[in-house]
Amino acid sequence: MRITVLGAGAWGTALAKIAADNGNEVTLWARDAALLARIADKGENDRYLAGVSLPAFSCFEPALKKACANQDVLVVAVPSRGFREVLSLIGDFEGPVVTVTKGIEFESGLTMSGVLDSEMPSATVVALSGPTIAREVAMGMPAASVAASGDPKAAKATQELFHRPTFRVYTAPDVLGVELGGALKNVIAVAAGVGDGLGFGDNSKSALLTRGIAEMRRLGVAAGAISETFSGLSGLGDLTVTCFSPLSRNRTFGEALGKGGQCSEILTASRSVVEGVPTARSAHQLAARLGVETPIIDEVYLMLHEGKPVRDALQSLLSREIKHED
Repeated sequence: MRITVLGAGAWGTALAKIAADNGNEVTLWARDAALLARIADKGENDRYLAGVSLPAFSCFEPALKKACANQDVLVVAVPSRGFREVLSLIGDFEGPVVTVTKGIEFESGLTMSGVLDSEMPSATVVALSGPTIAREVAMGMPAASVAASGDPKAAKATQELFHRPTFRVYTAPDVLGVELGGALKNVIAVAAGVGDGLGFGDNSKSALLTRGIAEMRRLGVAAGAISETFSGLSGLGDLTVTCFSPLSRNRTFGEALGKGGQCSEILTASRSVVEGVPTARSAHQLAARLGVETPIIDEVYLMLHEGKPVRDALQSLLSREIKHED
């Protein structure tokens, strides 16, 4: 198949590698033409996946419309903040579009599939998500993900596109649940990182994950997702790896915050997108609109966007009224 991957970050590059390894004709697009040229020259993405050898992609194309012309499938791996802008330029595409971006648009409250529906009405939407640290996947370490779509044929086609012996892809119908799991876990992972920065142990993190998944499920169900989805790969699975992995950008960001760093300075120093930062704002707003209690998400929002001191946020969580477990 002819596939274009939009976004040459770590995850976009890893997925392009998998698709090429499966015998597909892969075009890689990025805004940064110099990055594409360097990947083509070196045979690796030394900015985001240094040391990982890449197959020979069919094309490196910095012109967006040209990169998408006459392709069978598009894979969108651009940051959430630029997602709508990119799609608006290729809105006439007809065919499967796989979104792997994990975020919630603040202005509309839509997940990326909702943005895709509004900007590309003729496309068939698939969401691919799961516990997938890009470097590990690109290196061939065993991993799994889930392809969700309202069109079972599109989900199956995406499964076949990316499935490999070391990368299992399952299918599911709950697009919204899969996307919300992938987006909301980044907010919880920031909190987990803060705990690491403060020197907390495994008991603390396990409690945080357990209460975090309860918040994710509660908010997701209120938004229209299926409860069971949050026990799967895109919920509990993705939450676990993002909260524990030393390669997790959101956890690492939170750790620096817990050690006393300033949000803006940490983001400036980072070479990667930390999706948990804008998602905290969007999730906080979504929960308020739906009337859902999300204390962890709320405190992360207050730390990142209202300047609440880390230890004050912690005290607010620990001093909440006792209650039944949900």
